[in-house]
Amino acid sequence: MTKTTTKTNPRYSALISALKETSRANGANVWRDIAKRLESSSSSYAEVNISKINRYAQDGDIVIVPGKVLGSGVLNQKVSVAAIKFSEAAEEKITGADGLCMTIEELVRQNPEGKKVRILR
Repeated sequence: MTKTTTKTNPRYSALISALKETSRANGANVWRDIAKRLESSSSSYAEVNISKINRYAQDGDIVIVPGKVLGSGVLNQKVSVAAIKFSEAAEEKITGADGLCMTIEELVRQNPEGKKVRILR
């Protein structure tokens, strides 16, 4: 029998609930997928470098990282990035390329339908 655990960080619990509710209300499976990823252990959260964002995103894309964005690499395009956390270097590089850093909660409020969102992990 597996032991069910709950998140001890209230921000994560509230975010997971909000993602599931938004997914049901708008029929946006992307939010259900992100909620599932965040329900797992925090040690398995994604850690994505700027170089990976630069490689897989195109100019003007909205990228969501269910974890932390790290500052290794160069960003040559204007992208909006939503994540749980950002390193200082990552924030500087994204805003330096005229991009936008936001929390996942902010992205859900701005785009409840989840359209044109690219998930990187």
